[in-house]
Amino acid sequence: MVVVEAIKVNETDDCSAAKARGSATRASARIQKIKSTQDAIKRRQREEEAITKAEKPVKKQRVKYNKQKSVVASVLPEVVEKKLIAGVENVEEVKDGEKKEIVVLSPSKKPVGEKSAYSTVTDTVRAFYKHFLYYVQEEEKRCKKDEDDKKKPKSKTQDEVGGRRQHKRPDLKALSSMLTSNNVYTPPSRIGSIPGVDVGHQFFSRCEMVTVGFHNHWLSGIDYIGAGFQQEYPNYKLPLTVAIVMSGQYEDDLDNSEDVVYTGQGGNNLLGNKRQIGDQEMKRGNLGLKNSLDQNVPVRVIRGHQSTTSYVGKVYTYDGLYKVDKYWAEKGVSGYTVYKFRLKRMEGQPSLVTEQVYFARGRIPDKVSELRGLVCEDISGGLENIPIPATNLVDDPPVPPTGCTYIKSLQVSKNVVLPSSASGCNCKGSCTDPRSCACARLNGSDFPYVHRDGGRLIEPKAVVFECGPNCGCGSSCVNRTSQRGLRYRLEVFKTPKKGWAVRSWDFIPSGAPVCEYIGVLKKTDDVDSNPENNYIFDIDCIQTMKGLGGRERRVGDVAMPSLPVQSDDKDSGPEFCIDAGTSGNVARYINHSCQPNLFVQCVLSAHHDITQACVILFAADNILPLKELTYDYGYELNSVHGPDGKIKELACYCGAPDCRKRLF
Repeated sequence: MVVVEAIKVNETDDCSAAKARGSATRASARIQKIKSTQDAIKRRQREEEAITKAEKPVKKQRVKYNKQKSVVASVLPEVVEKKLIAGVENVEEVKDGEKKEIVVLSPSKKPVGEKSAYSTVTDTVRAFYKHFLYYVQEEEKRCKKDEDDKKKPKSKTQDEVGGRRQHKRPDLKALSSMLTSNNVYTPPSRIGSIPGVDVGHQFFSRCEMVTVGFHNHWLSGIDYIGAGFQQEYPNYKLPLTVAIVMSGQYEDDLDNSEDVVYTGQGGNNLLGNKRQIGDQEMKRGNLGLKNSLDQNVPVRVIRGHQSTTSYVGKVYTYDGLYKVDKYWAEKGVSGYTVYKFRLKRMEGQPSLVTEQVYFARGRIPDKVSELRGLVCEDISGGLENIPIPATNLVDDPPVPPTGCTYIKSLQVSKNVVLPSSASGCNCKGSCTDPRSCACARLNGSDFPYVHRDGGRLIEPKAVVFECGPNCGCGSSCVNRTSQRGLRYRLEVFKTPKKGWAVRSWDFIPSGAPVCEYIGVLKKTDDVDSNPENNYIFDIDCIQTMKGLGGRERRVGDVAMPSLPVQSDDKDSGPEFCIDAGTSGNVARYINHSCQPNLFVQCVLSAHHDITQACVILFAADNILPLKELTYDYGYELNSVHGPDGKIKELACYCGAPDCRKRLF
């Protein structure tokens, strides 16, 4: 195996807001609440006016799907609602009497450029989280500075004098960054299904949906095509609603699964109690839903649920296409006029999945002994801090994994000489200042991790320098994130075609370390004579840094203490490897995928010799419970030869949309 090609990864709650500063003469709580309500209504009106104005056509170059996207790492302006222009080449019109039936072509049959739409959506979401984690880190720095400044005399800033406080939303800043750099995915059409997003797909914020053109409002629950796009959609009467979010924002909503009654937009209290405080009007998204009914246009329905794994507190699941069946106006629960829209789910789609996804943890047993097909309660034999069970529902009779002795730490062959120890940093307790931390300076004068969720890597790097045994900081230091052992409950299970595999019982956020690839550290020349050993992991950090052997070169500022020189950038091959053939850990059971959810990262801590770097597997995406964990083995086709010198071929069964059909 070789180190995976660069995969962009790319979440945190804001630090707690400062307490409101009272005026010299403090009003009663009731008066303050009335004033806040009035201010909220005015803000909502301004936001809706801005959204209406933003519906004007914007000339925008369509993203080239086979082009690598650039990243803007500068301070960007405030988020502005922007509309993404899309054509209608993915929609056909069929006249049926006076109505136009919209036939949505299957996304899987519409590959985009050299990549499938699924890969493009995945890459875009990963880019979003890379931006997001960058701004999370900036927010953590701001919070740290606020803590340090608590004892200092405070001067009133312009915002504080006006009674306002600047927004500190990393997700909105990430969205602004991607919109500014045109680093978003523009679907072929905003009408109907979006290529690359199937029923059951989950988003962890509305900003994430905006980046892939699935729901183009980060604030409003209704996404509609405004009248300003009439030239782009000449065959439709605009505005036209194309997507709605059911997330409990309105007290009059009614959800009967495949038959929902959706309350139109406008007039609700923005302070959080969901009550109506004014009449709704037949305009904007409400008029768009009426026009969708009149023109028989399908509407994407997304359901939002409370979630502790999402940094915005909700997870959004796509439940498929619905048709607006009827609408009416009535007096709502609070006595104000509201518009109601009944939507029915279109036939021929996958079964409704929201409840299945939302209660996915219900399929996970409370005890390991309750697992179906259990063949081993803990393959680590108690070595790991979290047991790793093994299940087998394929073989008859079922058998456990055999042929490997479980080890928790890397072993070293007798003929391998370990590098000298790194001197380390002089920080105390925990590394906090990247300007004074020697290890942070090696990472481009900043820490590669954010603190959220126990530590998450902002992006894949050529190499990550962590604090080591000679550093003054303790085990809680954020720059020791990958050294803390297993954090998630893993299960090894048997598959029909791929042998043993690994999945997690827990949600794993993008950028989180999953496990280290453990085995015996050997010289590569010592294992070349055994071509049947498929558990060899080449430590090819140099090749990845230089983009050799077909690898995508990783960017990122690092200060290498020493780097072996190779003439003319010729790839002489990795000098060392990790052999997990007979001794290894859970990582040896993780399968290959041509579109994986993990990526490989070389990490240095005890020493700074990249030829013997630690190999850590990180989450490339937000990984849902019970999803199989995979990474790209990185084999080049026709690169493996047998003892007879002939090229060996091995079929790939990963099932990814962009599967190469062969592992090597």
